[in-house]
Amino acid sequence: MRTLHFHPLSSFCQKVLVALYELGLPFERRFVDLGAATDREALARLWPFCRFPVLEDDGRVVAESSIIVEHLGPGLIPSDRQEALECRFLDRVFDLHVNEPVGKIVTDLLRPEGAHDVLGVERARDTLRTAYGVLDARLRGRAWAVGDAFTLADCAAAPALFYAARIEPLQHPNLTAYFERLLARPPVARVFEEARPYLHLFPVK
Repeated sequence: MRTLHFHPLSSFCQKVLVALYELGLPFERRFVDLGAATDREALARLWPFCRFPVLEDDGRVVAESSIIVEHLGPGLIPSDRQEALECRFLDRVFDLHVNEPVGKIVTDLLRPEGAHDVLGVERARDTLRTAYGVLDARLRGRAWAVGDAFTLADCAAAPALFYAARIEPLQHPNLTAYFERLLARPPVARVFEEARPYLHLFPVK
């Protein structure tokens, strides 16, 4: 049996949850509270960087969200080489140029008065705005991130855009329409419904 070590509010955990629900795979959940020493120690024994998600699968420990999704099976990676490259490229864009800037901005909001990184936050917002433009152009004429099939890139996109839109509103027509399609897809809707009880912990409404 697969066991997912996760927190329902984590965007990278949500990425893996979308994949698990999309593929219809059974798994057990192990909630991780990084504020609890016992939880941190248990996670660090599996993955010394002490970051979730981490998947245990038949004795194998798999870390890092993109690798976990690929490990789950070929269903979310296109078989065509060029489409597979596009899928992995957009997965990186959503993780590195949407998710990471959001993390920078959110972390800054939690800093005490006088310790804010104003320049760093503005750069993060610039990165987000640039990513929105790149993605809007890339998504023109596509139902999903790569085309007609739902892929790893869409698993990454759903949580990345969910949190990013709360920080920097989406104002690009292709990207906005795509995000609305994501929210309506049942596995994605399920992930965000499960996260609802924890959303009050996210410091941006």
